[in-house]
Amino acid sequence: MMEFHSSSDICQYTPAKTPENPQVAPTTSRVSPWLSPLAYLLGRHFLLPLFFGRISITGRKNIPTTGPVILAPTHRARWDALLVPYAATDCLTAKDLRFMVTITECQGLQGWFVRRLGGFPVDIQHPSIRTLRHGVELLQQKKALVIFPEGGIYRNGKVHPLKPGIARLALSAESSHSGLGVKIIPISINYSQPYPNWGTDVNIHIGSAIEVADYVNGSIKQNAKYLTADLAKGLQQLSHQESEITSHQTVLSNEC
Repeated sequence: MMEFHSSSDICQYTPAKTPENPQVAPTTSRVSPWLSPLAYLLGRHFLLPLFFGRISITGRKNIPTTGPVILAPTHRARWDALLVPYAATDCLTAKDLRFMVTITECQGLQGWFVRRLGGFPVDIQHPSIRTLRHGVELLQQKKALVIFPEGGIYRNGKVHPLKPGIARLALSAESSHSGLGVKIIPISINYSQPYPNWGTDVNIHIGSAIEVADYVNGSIKQNAKYLTADLAKGLQQLSHQESEITSHQTVLSNEC
């Protein structure tokens, strides 16, 4: 199972390595016209329904069908990378999805698949300006970009402090073209078990879109803080909603 990590620190980059260095992977992304539809078909209709118990999705109407969008899910397990497309592809075609992934996951056979499913690399230890530029370019092309804003997997169900890069990337894209209309969609993913296994239930809550254009006036640094705080608030509200549902289900179970 391939694991997609957040590259939300890309704006706090160090100087890029020289192009002659063979360890530096080119920052490009594409989706295979045959592999991607096949992978989504198998995942959607066979792998995920057979592995998991109940998969509940709420708020699909909050995902815009057009325009540039950043899907910002909580990160609870490696399965998240498959469940985000599962939840979103009714609204967004698979060809529109792009993932920021760690540079190590773009190597070998796994890397071959990752690159053809819309993944592109970022070196977490030495983030490059090229990664930021490519992310901005994708949004300018009105693609959908998936970034896990917490930066890592957290299995305790709580929303952890968000990395600032997702907001800076969104603001850079929105500022580059007046009226671009970048939106950030908070998504809460929760499993009935910390380490999902066969029969685990999944609840996915998709929150209301955050309009990045509302944050472009004034200091980008300060606006990035406001945008990050509002995204965190959106994720926390979805997490609280999940907690209320779980508590209600527990009460009903005890009453029975």
